[in-house]
Amino acid sequence: MGIPPGPTVAEPDADRAGPSREHWLRVAREAADDLATDAAARELAGKVPFDEVSRLREAGLLTLLTPAAPDGGGAQWATACAVVREIAAADGAIGQLLAGHYFLSFSTRFLTEPQRATRLLSRSAALEWCWGGGFAHQAAPPTLTKRPGGHVLNGRQSYATGVLVADVLAVRAVRPDTGEPLAVVVDPVSDGVVAGGDAGTFGQRLAGGGSVEFDAVPVTDDDILGSLSADEDEMPPPAALVSPVGRLLSVQLRLGLAEGVLAEAREYRRTGGCSWEPGGPEHALDDPRALTVYGELTVLTRSAAALAGQALDAVRQALARGEELSYGEYAETSVLVGMAEAAAARAAQECTARALEVIGARAMSARLGFDRFWRNARTHTLYEPAADRLRDVGDYFLNGAYPPFSLPV
Repeated sequence: MGIPPGPTVAEPDADRAGPSREHWLRVAREAADDLATDAAARELAGKVPFDEVSRLREAGLLTLLTPAAPDGGGAQWATACAVVREIAAADGAIGQLLAGHYFLSFSTRFLTEPQRATRLLSRSAALEWCWGGGFAHQAAPPTLTKRPGGHVLNGRQSYATGVLVADVLAVRAVRPDTGEPLAVVVDPVSDGVVAGGDAGTFGQRLAGGGSVEFDAVPVTDDDILGSLSADEDEMPPPAALVSPVGRLLSVQLRLGLAEGVLAEAREYRRTGGCSWEPGGPEHALDDPRALTVYGELTVLTRSAAALAGQALDAVRQALARGEELSYGEYAETSVLVGMAEAAAARAAQECTARALEVIGARAMSARLGFDRFWRNARTHTLYEPAADRLRDVGDYFLNGAYPPFSLPV
């Protein structure tokens, strides 16, 4: 899908017992092609994406990041990023749903002890779970109160990705006595869990997102993954990598949206579509204005993709450092991911808006579905504003200030 990405550093397989990176990229392209065939019609219908999740499950993409033996894909994080970008180019909402699934499941490796994470991920692979929820700070998060024999979860999370289709929820909760934020795993069919859709949203309508209410939901000690505190004494650099790792998926989602709309606009013009401009060039492919715009958007997207590649390499190197990762190295990695987020946001917004301009009035046809790219990009960037990342980058450049710990919505 989209513009061919630039060269990247070769990635070794995470587990030789699992399929290769090339296998997963081929599977992702096939799944993306399948989703692209009816993307516009499905987006217009706006149904809860149970069918789309089934397509991902049948392709094996839900288990991509879980341990290879006996049921998982055994792939590395960089492969998951490439898969999200491929899916997002075909369907941005499903790309977001898959990105949330990867982030929430993979975050267990940062937030809890290795044996416990392995058990949870192995179960996820065996049952082919789709993960939903979110760890980002929101107003008045649910509270986790200790009681004899365990804990109880009460409150509301105003937005949780994939909540309408999730087999397991991973959410943020706070202890009312200390205010400590925690990552908690919840069964969505438990008594007291009520999910609601975001009715009327104009973009990312198939991401399965919405609010979720918790009314005296029992939580065991095993359901508490770990702390989400930004306190340096409680969140050492290796664990804090959960932030740039998660935000890197936002970069891939934005790049996928930019590449996807350019690919569809290019195909439309090549197959006879043209802008409706009286007195314009006789042949759509000879329109100098369109050629200039496509050139500008191609450069913008490829530049953002190159910066994303640098950020991906930095995250990969930081992960390899393990316990030796310093706070300064973590800060540099986080800032580079922030740069990539801002660049990808601009690429997504510019491409999805200006592609409509060069297509012209015919882009208004609901049947063609070009508007969904703009609506999806705008919705995602409203939830994840690039201005926040630019401020962090500027503060680091000017004052050497380490960026605050932040998790994707």
